[in-house]
Amino acid sequence: MTKKQRIMGIRLAVSAILFLAAVVTESKSAWSLLFYLFAYLSAGYDIPLKALRNIRYGQVFDENFLMTVATFGAIAVSALEEAVAVMLFYQVGELFNDYAVNQSRKSIQDLMDINPEYANLLRDGVEEQVDPYEVEVGDTIVIRPGEKVPLDGVVLRGSSSLDTKALTGESMPVEVEVGSNVISGSINLNGVLEVQTTRLFDDSTVAKILELVENASSRKAKAETFITKFARVYTPIVVTLALVLAILPPLILGGGWGTWIYRACSFLVVSCPCALVISVPLSFFGGLGAASKNGILLKGSNYMEAMASLDTVVFDKTGTLTNGRFEVSDVAPVHGAREALLELAALGEYHSNHPIALSVKKAYGKEVDPSRIDQAEEIPGYGIHARIEKDHVWHELYIGNRKLMKQQGITPDTPSAIMGTTLYLADETGYLGAIVISDSIREDVPSALAGLRQQGVRSLVMLTGDREEVGRAVADKLGLDQVFGNLLPGDKVSKVEALLGQKSFGRTLAFVGDGINDAPVLARADIGIAMGGIGSDAAVEAADVVIMDDEPSKIVDTIQIARKTMRIVQQNIVFAIGVKILVLVLVALGYASMWAAVFGDVGVSVLAILNAIRTLSYRRV
Repeated sequence: MTKKQRIMGIRLAVSAILFLAAVVTESKSAWSLLFYLFAYLSAGYDIPLKALRNIRYGQVFDENFLMTVATFGAIAVSALEEAVAVMLFYQVGELFNDYAVNQSRKSIQDLMDINPEYANLLRDGVEEQVDPYEVEVGDTIVIRPGEKVPLDGVVLRGSSSLDTKALTGESMPVEVEVGSNVISGSINLNGVLEVQTTRLFDDSTVAKILELVENASSRKAKAETFITKFARVYTPIVVTLALVLAILPPLILGGGWGTWIYRACSFLVVSCPCALVISVPLSFFGGLGAASKNGILLKGSNYMEAMASLDTVVFDKTGTLTNGRFEVSDVAPVHGAREALLELAALGEYHSNHPIALSVKKAYGKEVDPSRIDQAEEIPGYGIHARIEKDHVWHELYIGNRKLMKQQGITPDTPSAIMGTTLYLADETGYLGAIVISDSIREDVPSALAGLRQQGVRSLVMLTGDREEVGRAVADKLGLDQVFGNLLPGDKVSKVEALLGQKSFGRTLAFVGDGINDAPVLARADIGIAMGGIGSDAAVEAADVVIMDDEPSKIVDTIQIARKTMRIVQQNIVFAIGVKILVLVLVALGYASMWAAVFGDVGVSVLAILNAIRTLSYRRV
């Protein structure tokens, strides 16, 4: 509880004691009046002052104005007990609201704590504590146990474990060593690290996250915008109705001014739109906080509203559905051992730095003797021709695609593997076998797609720049509805525009990607979702939702958080408006007193706020 909240708590406690004293001394009117007066001032002396200040700045019809007019009117008709009770309970509700807002901000504040205050810069062997903004790209910084990583970089010396929970929502520490990338905002748990920075602080991961969080509240959902507009129109209308209720019935029916003024004051009390104005933004704020705790950053509550009505999800393939890393997935020799075929391929690919060649050499896992390679030439579009030594005999080795085999008059009896790239090997004796290099499906993807189906997502689509047959094989394995291959970035935008025209009315389409070539289509979709950890800066910048730990299943979490938030928002709107209309009618007809009005205002606000706080907690269904 803040200092301001503690002071308000003391004020309300004093007011409650004085209020009870006034009730007890009812027979002694002078003492009772004095106690009521001080009870009122203790609870709400600042409310009339705020109302006057706001009127001076042109903001007339707010809750301060309503409470001031209502309580002054109650005092005018000698309803002192109700006047003090209204102000006391109103301030209790405001105190409760302040506390609830602070609690809902806690997760956001925890995220803000990732902002580093300093960096230990190493200059000429001397360590100096500086502002992170002063560190240049290529500088060396020292990160000690317990310190935050101030800038993105690569480990030059040392090994340690990093706590990345504030960034990804995952509690499992990440192990780093020489050559490992480290991201700003994580916390060094044990060893001392020397890191060479790769980005300025303004471009670092932590700076981008903080910018996203700070700007999130500026993008309001339709429900929030509606409530703001509703309050601007609603409040002047109820003030006018209260004035009519106080004046017209006595003029038409004659007499009874005190009764109708009392009803008008009660009408003003219950008409205060606090329950809506407070609980709806609080619900969205809590939803954003729950998402951030789970490593999901939404750039505004409008995107949370859109995620709740997700109809179609379009995925990029490489790096999103697949790992984006080529690996040897199959070795099929015609004769002999798999290891022998891999050795021949590693010899033939020795001088190549192509990703496929690197994957072959990695799969072989041993040092290659370059003296066994006499010559090697690359045949563009076909493969490699090399002269290599095997069993003390020199052989003409050919490694490449089917076109190379056909050129050499060889027909491979191993079918082409559409799940990846197939390398065929042959020498002067004939066909030797094949090696399949493929991009493996990410471990988290099957559960993510199943979860999206369970959430009612109607269509799952994949776009890829890879060959159509490769994309279709991956799509068939994952059970996707549609797949489009051989696409350039512009082609992906065209496909998404076509899919936007096919989606259900009132529903939304999301595109999920990670690469720089995905930025245009991320921006074109209703919702762009970027895999933030491995994603490029351009993709994260263009996206509306950023998944910090690169787990596609977090999209399911985002949908569930968004739908829970929207349910609570709708519940609060229906409950608050329904109860207020009911109490307004009862008050106007004389069937409810100001005590009922207090419940219609403060009671409804407290219940709506309690309901809104539920958005802060989330457990995957």
